[in-house]
Amino acid sequence: MRRTMIIGSLGALSLAAVVAGCAGGAATPTAPPAASAPATSSVEVTLQEWAVLPATTTVSAGSVTFNVKNVGPKDVHEMVVLKTDLAPDAVPANADGSINEEGAGVEALGEVEEVAVGSTKTVTLDLAPGTYLLLCNIVDGGEVHYKLGMRTAFEVTP
Repeated sequence: MRRTMIIGSLGALSLAAVVAGCAGGAATPTAPPAASAPATSSVEVTLQEWAVLPATTTVSAGSVTFNVKNVGPKDVHEMVVLKTDLAPDAVPANADGSINEEGAGVEALGEVEEVAVGSTKTVTLDLAPGTYLLLCNIVDGGEVHYKLGMRTAFEVTP
């Protein structure tokens, strides 16, 4: 019987503590949540004769770092990032067959230039949701890298 009274008393004390806490007892100050830094996506891109090969073709909007490696076997390449709703084979061209990076329907956002065979270069861009084109726009001795296939569509999601 004594055990029942002690357990009953403890239960009543616990209930009283819960009621007091819910009834507006002193609030415990809490620190505001820490602001998190915007996430940066990283995309590995391989350039080779005659392709632009990203490890993924879709990333979330925000800061995107492209790590661009040229595996050759012989030519220097570059990677240009264009925002466009046009199909990869429908962007405006210059007379030499290269892409007009200032043409209608395209917006050049950044690039890595002259990536030598075996080298890696990096560019970080803030990308909004939409469709993009990654391409090599080098013309070398009659070889128009874009026309030889060095282009790929790229998507940025919200």
